[in-house]
Amino acid sequence: MKKLVAGIIIILGVVWFGLSGCVTQSSLQKQIDESMDTRVGEVEKQVEANTQEIASLKNDHLQSLEQKQQETMTLTSDAMRLGEEALARAEEVGKVAEGKLLYQVTFTDEAVHFGFDKSALSEEAKAALDTFCESIKAENKGIYIEIQGHTDGTGTSEYNMILGQDRAAMVMRYMHTEHDIPLHRLSTFSYGESRPIADNNILADRAKNRRVTLVVIQ
Repeated sequence: MKKLVAGIIIILGVVWFGLSGCVTQSSLQKQIDESMDTRVGEVEKQVEANTQEIASLKNDHLQSLEQKQQETMTLTSDAMRLGEEALARAEEVGKVAEGKLLYQVTFTDEAVHFGFDKSALSEEAKAALDTFCESIKAENKGIYIEIQGHTDGTGTSEYNMILGQDRAAMVMRYMHTEHDIPLHRLSTFSYGESRPIADNNILADRAKNRRVTLVVIQ
C-alpha cells in the first residue's frame, strides 16, 4: 500500500512538472513573440526613416544639380552675349574677315589672381596668358582678339569702368610685348561692374567678377 501511494505521488509529481514546464515554455514563447514584434516594428520604423532620408537626399541632390545646370546655362548665355557684342564691334571697324566667333577664355581673380583693385598682372596671370598666346600663335590664323575688362561692384561705377579698362590694357600690352601679337589684332573694352557673373554681396564670389575675358574671332 505504501509503495502504491509513493508511486502515485511520483506520477503526480511528474505530471505537475510537465504541466509546469508547458506553462513556462508557453510564457517564454509569448515573451519571445512580443519581443520579436517589438524588434520588427523598430526595424520597420528605421527602414521607413532611412527611406525618407534617402528620398530627401535625392531631392536635395536633384535640386542642387538643377541649380548648377541653370547657373551654367546662365553663364553660357552671358558669355555668348559678350562674345556677340565683341564680334559686332569688330565687324563695325572692319577687323574681321569672316565675322565668326571662335571661342573665348576668361581669367578671374579666383583662378589667376589679377589682384584686388589693381591692374598689374600677377605671375599666375602671366603664366595663363603665356599659355593662351602660345596656342594662338600655333593656330596661325588671321584672328582678332578683344580683351574685355570686368570688375566687382566695390567702388563707384565710373572708377570700375576705368579699372576694367586698365586691366584689359595691361593684358594687351603683355601679349604684344612678350609674345609679339600685333596690335592691329588686339583691342580692349571695359564693362566695369556692369556684367557680374556672381553675387557681389557675397565676399567669396566677388573674385569671380574681377576678371578679363579674351574673345577670339575670325
